[in-house]
Amino acid sequence: MRAVHFGAGNIGRGFIGLILSRAGYEVCFVDVNEELVSQLRERGSYKVVLADGTGHAEQVTGVTAINGADLELVAQHVAEADLVTTAVGVNILKHIAAGIAEGIARRVKQSKSSLHIIACENAIGGSSRLKEHVYGLLDEATRQQADRIVAFPDAAVDRIVPIQHHQDPLEVTVEPFYEWVVDRSAVLEGYHKIEGVHYVDRLEPYIERKLFTVNTGHCCAAYAGYLRGYDTIQQAMADQSIAGEVRLVLEETGAVLVRRYGFDKQEHEQYIGKILERFRNPHLTDETVRVARSPIRKLSPEDRLVRPALQAVELGLEPIQLVKAMASALHFDYQDDPEALELQETIQTQGIKQAITRYTGIEAGQPLFALILDNYHHLNKGAH
Repeated sequence: MRAVHFGAGNIGRGFIGLILSRAGYEVCFVDVNEELVSQLRERGSYKVVLADGTGHAEQVTGVTAINGADLELVAQHVAEADLVTTAVGVNILKHIAAGIAEGIARRVKQSKSSLHIIACENAIGGSSRLKEHVYGLLDEATRQQADRIVAFPDAAVDRIVPIQHHQDPLEVTVEPFYEWVVDRSAVLEGYHKIEGVHYVDRLEPYIERKLFTVNTGHCCAAYAGYLRGYDTIQQAMADQSIAGEVRLVLEETGAVLVRRYGFDKQEHEQYIGKILERFRNPHLTDETVRVARSPIRKLSPEDRLVRPALQAVELGLEPIQLVKAMASALHFDYQDDPEALELQETIQTQGIKQAITRYTGIEAGQPLFALILDNYHHLNKGAH
């Protein structure tokens, strides 16, 4: 079985590529980093180390790579693949759509075998977004043919893979925990189950549980840690005041999840405890600026801070801690992050009120607006 995976970075190699290799796939990575591509092509393997204190390592074999700039080669591999996956970041999906679209156009002419394309991104509906980009490049006849043999099931993925540097450029360290959940209702009849993947009929509860717990908690720890001068998430979570704030945030999002989806309250509390322990993992060094990066995306209406807060308001709950986290995100001013720079420039030139509405979608007069504004000004008075 042959899989084409877009994104040869740490998550691609240490999570998706690893699971696919274990499941018996020959994995061809697609990336524009020529050094990674050359190394993968020449060596055909790489090492994944578990960050659990044991030093356990697994050698991933049977891999190769191609440069994503070679659209002809990308299309050829997609046309011949049994599976296509991505881990490139949701904002990059539009940039890989052309090669996938051409691959599908070729495939429908030469094969009737099914193809599943799964975007493994930190976003709701990643595969659906990728499908929109891809189908926008196909004519109507090709889209109709593709509908019969190509599926884009959405997925939820979870594994902490921090930025890291090894002497071996292909080696990657990952936390032991992982979760990859796929929407079974969107797959084609007779699909091949990927070992290590959990298939469910209703994906949204799992996506939001992960987004509102792992992603929300992680970025809250990062923004609070950044404002207090901590370099890593582990340092921030060792500060009991920050750890307490993160727990309170997750209790707020947990109340939303339990109310909306019927999760068992006690089981979800145990899930929160497990997530907090993952953030504290002493065998990982996860930089606060890595987790806090892209504040504009993280403050958007459908993402990890605003979305659960708005849902809480709809349910008659008060998202006090979530609002504080939004205010902290609005203060993120890391100079090497383009989104942080844009955010701060907007605040300086247009004012904080305009920035809140522009990036969160929350208008003046809405219940959360004044709370965000008050918390932002309160943080301004403190040490930053």
